[in-house]
Amino acid sequence: MLDTLLFVLVVAPFIAALGLYFFRANAIRVLIVLVAGVLLAGASLSLFSYAPFAVAPGLLGIEFSPLITVLDFLLLFLFLGIGIRKRHALITTFASTQLVLLAILEIFLVKHGHESPLFVGDSLSMLMVAVVSIVGSVIVIHALPYMKNHEEHQHLQESRQPQFFAVLVLFLGAMNGLVLTNNFLHFYFFFELTTLCSYLLIRHDKTDIAITNATRALWMNCLGGVALLLAITWIYLDLGTLDMQEIIREAPQTALFLVPCGLLCLAGFTKAAQLPFQSWLLGAMVAPTPTSALLHSSTMVKAGVYLILRFAPAFMGTFFSDAVAIAGAFTFLAAGALAIGQSNGKKILAYSTVSNLGLIIACAGINTPAAVAAAMFLIMFHAVSKALMFLCVGTIEQRIASRDIEDMRGLYATMPLTAIIAVLGSLTMILPPFGMLLGKWMAIESAANNVIIVVMLAVGSAITVMYWARWAGIFMSYPIGERIEVEKQAFLTRVPLLGLLTGAFVLSFAAPWIYTDLILPSINQLSSVFPMATYVTPFDTTGGILANAKGVFPTVPLFLVCIGGGLLAIMSFKRAKKQRAVGPYLSGVQIPDDNTAYRGPLRNAIHPTAANYYLERLFGESTLTGWVNGAAIMLILLMIGGGL
Repeated sequence: MLDTLLFVLVVAPFIAALGLYFFRANAIRVLIVLVAGVLLAGASLSLFSYAPFAVAPGLLGIEFSPLITVLDFLLLFLFLGIGIRKRHALITTFASTQLVLLAILEIFLVKHGHESPLFVGDSLSMLMVAVVSIVGSVIVIHALPYMKNHEEHQHLQESRQPQFFAVLVLFLGAMNGLVLTNNFLHFYFFFELTTLCSYLLIRHDKTDIAITNATRALWMNCLGGVALLLAITWIYLDLGTLDMQEIIREAPQTALFLVPCGLLCLAGFTKAAQLPFQSWLLGAMVAPTPTSALLHSSTMVKAGVYLILRFAPAFMGTFFSDAVAIAGAFTFLAAGALAIGQSNGKKILAYSTVSNLGLIIACAGINTPAAVAAAMFLIMFHAVSKALMFLCVGTIEQRIASRDIEDMRGLYATMPLTAIIAVLGSLTMILPPFGMLLGKWMAIESAANNVIIVVMLAVGSAITVMYWARWAGIFMSYPIGERIEVEKQAFLTRVPLLGLLTGAFVLSFAAPWIYTDLILPSINQLSSVFPMATYVTPFDTTGGILANAKGVFPTVPLFLVCIGGGLLAIMSFKRAKKQRAVGPYLSGVQIPDDNTAYRGPLRNAIHPTAANYYLERLFGESTLTGWVNGAAIMLILLMIGGGL
């Protein structure tokens, strides 16, 4: 049964992708997407009952290693062909370098007779599988009505949906393979396959800017591929194994071994769009919104943080680990500051993603039990809330034809349900008792012994509240005197939005039990790998309250308070609807019949407008990007130099 579940999670998406590409009828496409989503979600949940597990080489009696090796070379030749065709020196150079390194590894170095488990499942990998399979499937399902509207707007003569959905589903299989595999070369294949998927999805609309931004994403992630393959080669020459679990157990914390750890982190930084590599993820915003949602929440960028978090035990307690934490905390702070200067909804979400991934990487660098717990919580809650917000923005954009958050004022009049969902989604990112704030609290608690990191995390968290609260306030603006329309939505648009919102609430409420049953076993498992780490329970859970020696987070009591506050707000809103609407005070010269306007020069009616400050001179991209990228490069050099 375990083999069957793994087949469904890793191999079946490849088969579904072929079906989506070749069977182009809309009804068949909807059927394949729905069946694939249900199977992936069900298999990911069923997998928890087998944890922890290790599967011998081969799956259902099939040996996949030779096929993966062939596909790996084909993938790199494809990258090389793209580089040559586009006359792009960086893509050509990075692809050629990887081809040479892979050939040396496969032909001259690796002894293929050594057997190790093909797939290994622990709490971290199964958490990632659940995020990819459930959140990713919800996004793909939401894309069905979205892409229909998207292509109608573009007036395409021939639909590109077959290839779009094929790549989306393929992406899910690649990510599941990446987080489950125990073979480092297989990991590399899936790592680069996600690069190809992102390239194809970003360039989907085939506009000039889409092709340009997809090319940038390809060369930056190919740089990460070079760093990853160099690290694999170095580690194999040092330890003589591609078994990832064995590498972590046997890792010597010497200068020579910490250098490939630095290369691994560099690969993770590029994939996770950490400063100074954030431009590829910002450029991905030109793609259809389901692409953005998938890249930001459950695939691609999560592969980067998974790589760093997976190998964090190998550099525990070193200066290198501290440098990783500082680099991540700096990105958390700097990307949050850049988000303040944005009014484009997708860009705010993009910088928010870069920022939160920096926080997860900071947790990996802090490298304590509490930090590992915080990182796992943040991966889960960020995926759900960020997917929800992207799908809300995509739905709103198709209705109002704008991504500018200032154009979303009074949205409640025309899209009341989506506006409420977006407000609640925004609040799940910043307020208690929701999981994102819990994860940030745990991260700050875990960094208590490092003042620099604590300050950056605290200030970064305050900045996060600033830009999310500003946006939530716009969503909450009530259109005075306007009639509230009944919002019409496609069934496959509404259900994913409500499902993700419900998931954010339920998972946050269940956080103490998730910690006890899923995260704590993962932390305890590390103590068998590193007995010197003195792993103890970082948090106690009693009565729905997480607590340690430094503080408490009363999850369930806060939820009860929020439920009471929510009921009171609903009652107040119903009473307010019966009252006469009064406009803002306008110096006492309002027009009697229109309380939203006042008499101006020549007694003309003037309608005042309200807008937020974005402080571009302080937080604009043109002001900050050069400085923060320069600082980030210095921190990465410090990080890699820390290994020496």
